[in-house]
Amino acid sequence: MSEKREDYVNNLKAKIQELNQEISKLSDKAGQAKEEKKAEYKEQMDKLREKRKDLESKVSEMKEASESTWEKFKEGVESSWEALKEKTAEVKSRFKKDAEKEEKK
Repeated sequence: MSEKREDYVNNLKAKIQELNQEISKLSDKAGQAKEEKKAEYKEQMDKLREKRKDLESKVSEMKEASESTWEKFKEGVESSWEALKEKTAEVKSRFKKDAEKEEKK
């Protein structure tokens, strides 16, 4: 693997690890949710995990790609990374809004 690709993959893995910590925190919050919200939160967490799995799969494919094709994988990886970041932010925002509503009750 070229140094450029290796640096890219290592940087992306570090970002994914940070996001995994955030996902873990969200998962804990989902588990502590009131009963009427648990199914909804579980669905949100499942979608988040699906996006993470998709990204990890693309990163693995990119690592195995030839020198001449890895740049093509980069676009798909970037798209998956953005989708995962956006979904994580969306879930986090949803959980926060619901928690604020509960506090006001």
